[in-house]
Amino acid sequence: MNRLISIEFKKIWKNKASKVLTLTYFILLSFIALIASIKFDLGIFRFHLAEMGIFNFPFIWHFNTYVAAWLKFFLAIVIVSMMANEYSYGTLKQNLIDGLSKKEFVLSKFFTVVVFAFCSTIFVFLMSLTLGLCFSSYTEFGIIFTDLDYLLAFFIKLTGFFSFCLFLGILVKRSAFALGFLLVWSILEGIVKGILVFKIFPDSSIGYTIMKFFPLEAMSNLIVEPFTRLSVIKTIGTQMGVENVKDYSVDYLSVLIVLVWTFLFVYFSYKLLKKRDL
Repeated sequence: MNRLISIEFKKIWKNKASKVLTLTYFILLSFIALIASIKFDLGIFRFHLAEMGIFNFPFIWHFNTYVAAWLKFFLAIVIVSMMANEYSYGTLKQNLIDGLSKKEFVLSKFFTVVVFAFCSTIFVFLMSLTLGLCFSSYTEFGIIFTDLDYLLAFFIKLTGFFSFCLFLGILVKRSAFALGFLLVWSILEGIVKGILVFKIFPDSSIGYTIMKFFPLEAMSNLIVEPFTRLSVIKTIGTQMGVENVKDYSVDYLSVLIVLVWTFLFVYFSYKLLKKRDL
């Protein structure tokens, strides 16, 4: 496994665009810390984001993983390009000639995906822990390490999404077309969701239940938006007579669904490569 991962990261590091995108991704992740310094002063309307509780334990695990997940598209470009370059530069055929099996080739890509997801998760964990210890009003040991399942959901979300990108890279061969296909798939899921929820099942939750089994929707359901959890938002909702009954916990059915999709993406990547004439 180490040999396969080493091969892939040498390829990525020798590609200037991939190297820049990877570094940009982790630099942007660290910019979440800048949110702590944002202050608004509009006459009588003043607030400091860090003082609103976004960096309080255990809420910080939810908030940071949700925000960080939006940056995954930078690494998605790297994953898709990593596969497309294999065709463009002929390294795929050369690797197979050198004795690497197609199964090992796909596994090397998947291991790279897992490493990217794991490093991102560790980075977010350390950054969140540091910000929480600096700004949180609650620093008791038991509170600090509550809700760490958001980090698990974050890791699985990235692994599933990058595996999808890997599959598209193998399917389409060209990074631009693969990313375009990803965008089209996202739009199609949105259209299907609209039809199911507002047209076919407008008076029940059946539409939402069906959508849970779609790949991008399942990944999205792993970490729901955290903003309405903030006390200031809840207070405004209460004053307006709006009761918030939303469940913010990690949905373990979605975890299972994403894991199944991840397996299918890797499996079909191998099957596609195995049948394809290189």
